[in-house]
Amino acid sequence: MKNKIQFPFFLTVIALSILSITSCKNAGDKSELAVSADTTAMSADTVTSFEPFKVFSVSHTVKDFDAWKKVYDEGEGMRTEAGMTKLAVCRDMDNPNKVYVFNKIADVEKAKGFAADPKLKEAMQKGGVTGTPVMLYVDVVRFEESPAENKDRLRVGHKVKDFDAWLKVYDAEGKETRAENGLVDRAISRNIDDPNIIYVTFAISDLAKAKARLADPALKKIMTEAGVIGAPETYFYSSVD
Repeated sequence: MKNKIQFPFFLTVIALSILSITSCKNAGDKSELAVSADTTAMSADTVTSFEPFKVFSVSHTVKDFDAWKKVYDEGEGMRTEAGMTKLAVCRDMDNPNKVYVFNKIADVEKAKGFAADPKLKEAMQKGGVTGTPVMLYVDVVRFEESPAENKDRLRVGHKVKDFDAWLKVYDAEGKETRAENGLVDRAISRNIDDPNIIYVTFAISDLAKAKARLADPALKKIMTEAGVIGAPETYFYSSVD
C-alpha cells in the first residue's frame, strides 16, 4: 500500500513540474511575440509618407556672390516672418553669379506679399541684384532625398497638355533609365498659377551623361509622346548652402 501511495504522488510532482516548465515557456513565447509586435508597430510608426509642400523660388544675377550672400543672410528674420524656411541656395554652373534660392512656404499669399514688399526690393538692390528676378510658386508633388555629397542639379521646366498623361509616360520611362543617364530623380513640381507647367529636378551623378541625355533624340521622342509643349528650359546648378 505504501508503494502504491508514493507512486501516484511521484507522478503528480512530475506532471506539475512539466506544467510549470511549459507555462513558463509559453509565457516567454507570448512575451517574445509581444516584443515583436511592439517592434513592428514602432517600425511602422517611424515610416512617414511624403506630404506635398509648396516652394517659393527666386532666380537672379548678382554683381558679386559673396556680397549678395551677406545681405541675404541678414534677411533671415524677414523671411521667417513671412512663413518661409530655406531649402537651398544654389549657383549656376555656367555663371556662378546667377543665383537660385528655394524656400519652403506655409502660405502662398503671404509669400506673394513678401515678394511685393519694398523692403525686399531694397535688400536686392543692396545685395547687387541685376536685372529682373524670376519668382515662381510651385507645389512639390514628389520628392526624394539624394546623397548629401551630391550637390549638382538639373531642373527641366516645360508646359504639358495634360499632367496625368505626362506623368504616365514619365513613369514608363523609369527612374532606372534616368539613373543610367546620370540623372537621379529628385522632385516634380507644378506651377501653382498654371499646374500644367512642370519642373522636374534631378541630382546629377554624371554631368557628361546628363548633358548627352538632353541632346538624345530618344528623350525628345518621349517628351513628344508625353505631350510637352514647346522647348523645355534647362538649368544646371550646384547647391552651396
